[in-house]
Amino acid sequence: MTNHKIRQLNALGLIAIGLTLVYAFSDQLLHGELPCPLCLLQRVAFAAVCIGLMLNVIVGPKPAHYGFSIIAAVAGAAFALRQISLHVIPGTPGYGAPFLGFHFYTWAFVLFTIIVIGLALLSSLPAQYEDSQGPLSWKELPAISKTAVAATLLLIALNAMAAFALCGPGVCPDDPASYWLGRAE
Repeated sequence: MTNHKIRQLNALGLIAIGLTLVYAFSDQLLHGELPCPLCLLQRVAFAAVCIGLMLNVIVGPKPAHYGFSIIAAVAGAAFALRQISLHVIPGTPGYGAPFLGFHFYTWAFVLFTIIVIGLALLSSLPAQYEDSQGPLSWKELPAISKTAVAATLLLIALNAMAAFALCGPGVCPDDPASYWLGRAE
């Protein structure tokens, strides 16, 4: 597979992870499902996976970029698994409303597992490293790559602002009931 096609696959990966973040973010805003600290850590892990993918899109595919994304996905899976373990005891309510029968943290674990496997397989294709074009300027990037990078950066920024609005400069509450910016203290 050529370097150009691999960059496009990384851009598609950005879009897929971006859709995951959009869904979680829209659920937070539209349904008032405030994310707990472990939920926020999972979002940070998704954003970190995106950083490695963005580097592959802009700078070119490198094993270190894949490694960074894989480590971020393993950390995200660990955060999700921790949250699953908190709610696995019978009679313990889950956190947030389920989606297609599972809570978001269960879906996050599944997605992080798929990301680890997918990136491990993708990173093992040697032709992408031999055919390196090097960094591309913004003008040289295909439209799908520009869209994926810009949308991902916007999503990361919006999620960071929402996390600050929720937690403020301190520690996030375990079971948030309101945004920090809206609390009367």
